[in-house]
Amino acid sequence: MSTPTPEYHSFPEEAFTRTIETARQLDEGRDLRDLTQITSAELGTMELRAACISVTSGNHRVCLNIPIVGDICLPLPFDLPDGTVLQACVFLRTINFGIPTGVCVRISAGGQEIVSRCFP
Repeated sequence: MSTPTPEYHSFPEEAFTRTIETARQLDEGRDLRDLTQITSAELGTMELRAACISVTSGNHRVCLNIPIVGDICLPLPFDLPDGTVLQACVFLRTINFGIPTGVCVRISAGGQEIVSRCFP
């Protein structure tokens, strides 16, 4: 028995562009070449939500097309029936000066996160 072709849900590309612009505004006016301007409290990774969409489960997974990453499928808990409406949110990870370092996707059902995956 063959597995049916999954339906890929897509996030809006413009949401990523706007999110990167927002992350860069935090360090606007700073000189990237002068790392002494950055305090230890400002170091680290920041995650900004880029977009959330409604998706439907199928074959115990949800498949997404994520700008920057491409097509992925995430497994869902065994007790979640096919056809369940879920929320998929994608977050852009950045370091100082709004430089993107990765993407995280989180799937929720009834307000509870059920699966999460990050890409470097």
